[in-house]
Amino acid sequence: MAKTPTNNSDSDVAAEPDADGTPSGKGRATPTRREREAANLRPLVSNDRRAANKAARAKMAVTREKARIGMANGEEKYLGARDRGPQRRFVRDYVDARFSIGEAAIPLMFLFILASLVPGIEVYAFIAVYAFFIIAIVDCVILGFIVTKKIKERFGEASVQSGTRWYAAMRAVQLRPMRLPKAQVKRGKYPR
Repeated sequence: MAKTPTNNSDSDVAAEPDADGTPSGKGRATPTRREREAANLRPLVSNDRRAANKAARAKMAVTREKARIGMANGEEKYLGARDRGPQRRFVRDYVDARFSIGEAAIPLMFLFILASLVPGIEVYAFIAVYAFFIIAIVDCVILGFIVTKKIKERFGEASVQSGTRWYAAMRAVQLRPMRLPKAQVKRGKYPR
């Protein structure tokens, strides 16, 4: 009589362990749906609300700090829509490389305020304030034309972003240490 091969079921065969000791086969019964759902069940809201809120605040603080540092360093993914793109980077670098009259606005305003308190020279202080503002505005207008011309040369005539002149002017009237993103170039090192 011929010997017929027998089919062994998974339950008859013991799973042989691998080198790390885990069974190579299944080695156990398939979990029921109820068991799998129970294993994946997690509360939507923690039982300890204070600890959960504290952990969430700590996580948000770390995320905000990372974003703040990234924005200050000029990392593209942390910049706002206003500051994003190669043209805006070019404008920032160009403005940071030059000295603008508007940078001196805040320190000079303190001097003008002090001078306006001295009797007899307050009229001259107000005239000096208006003269300074006119010179700063003229400097910003000239800067806007220069930056627009440089962008047209570098990126093409039709690809100039709208608001470039205003962006350059607003950056030019800020004190250099207060600018965000921070200046990436030294004075006199104009972008090529």
